[in-house]
Amino acid sequence: MLVELLTHHGKRDLLAPSFSFRRLLSREEEGEVFRAIARLRYEVYCEECRYLDSAAYPSGLETDEYDERSIHISAQNAEGEIVGTVRLVLARGEQIFPFEEHCAVFPDFAFPPKEQCAEVSRLIVKKNYRRRAGDNLQGVTREFQQHGSASEIAPEPPHVFKHRNRRNRSPQIMLGMYREMYRYSRQNGIRFWYAAMEKGLARLLDRMGFHFVPVGPETDYYGPVTTYLADLRQLESALNNANRFLLAWFQDEPISDWLLITTLVKYKLGHFGKL
Repeated sequence: MLVELLTHHGKRDLLAPSFSFRRLLSREEEGEVFRAIARLRYEVYCEECRYLDSAAYPSGLETDEYDERSIHISAQNAEGEIVGTVRLVLARGEQIFPFEEHCAVFPDFAFPPKEQCAEVSRLIVKKNYRRRAGDNLQGVTREFQQHGSASEIAPEPPHVFKHRNRRNRSPQIMLGMYREMYRYSRQNGIRFWYAAMEKGLARLLDRMGFHFVPVGPETDYYGPVTTYLADLRQLESALNNANRFLLAWFQDEPISDWLLITTLVKYKLGHFGKL
């Protein structure tokens, strides 16, 4: 079977074969793993981008008060090194989300029930996994930022499908971390995601099927960002229309050889159209 061939009999992921992903339910659950996450955040937010003052974090670990009520996602390479991270901040009772501390919303915005919401925050990929000029902090190549879409996200094709001048450019690390957030949300009654992000990233996510709607004006929060809201039911509908394989991968459904073959054929035809 083709699925078994590409996954090495289930030992590798179809879409992100070079990475594994794990979910921490609190910062204390896996102490050393969380420290590695905090070190990566320090490297990117304090040393590389200088969004935060490194002097405020003498331990070399970037943490804040929201970590205690966040689901932390990490991406590891084959050697077990953490190469990407994101967190899903939860609100309990009257607790606020990070964006509420720094950003405004439009006067007519109606907040969804807080227990159905979470905020996507601290989404970054390690610098040496952003090797090409123009790669963003989420590890997405300039080419995919400019031209990528949900319809062309596919597994690494077998040799018979490959073209010598083309390579799979799917943003595997970001997609894998989004999948973990989605699965947690689906299992725990979370329907809406907030995110404070740049407009360029929001446009990219929209082409990938993640439709975030602006709910507030642009503000200066680690640079110019806008507060957005995504409805995961709309995400499911968009992915079902654009890329049935990607939706099945997100939802951990069995993927048939037929679905995989038709996805690879579309991938092949799409790449030929750009030659």
